[in-house]
Amino acid sequence: MAGFGHGTRRHPRSRGWTWSRSGPDRATLGIIGVICAIAGFFVLGIILGPVAILCGWLAMNRTWSGARPVPAIIAVVLGAIDTVLAIIWLAGTATPGAGFF
Repeated sequence: MAGFGHGTRRHPRSRGWTWSRSGPDRATLGIIGVICAIAGFFVLGIILGPVAILCGWLAMNRTWSGARPVPAIIAVVLGAIDTVLAIIWLAGTATPGAGFF
């Protein structure tokens, strides 16, 4: 009876949709942020630091008030430290005379 107003084109996936449409939950984002922050101390800190801050911020539900999960705070703090250290390292290698003596 698809021709009499009962078509399937409006909501073709309304049935059987089993996974979350909103993306990863806050606990997963906090853990991903912590992993990115720790990995950022060893490689690509200028990229993984801000990723850790972003994941931690999203895991805290984009607010500083209320209950904050511990992995989210760890991700934000370590990501900030990681980013600052990467910027200092990049600024130190860009100075004139770096690498001599």
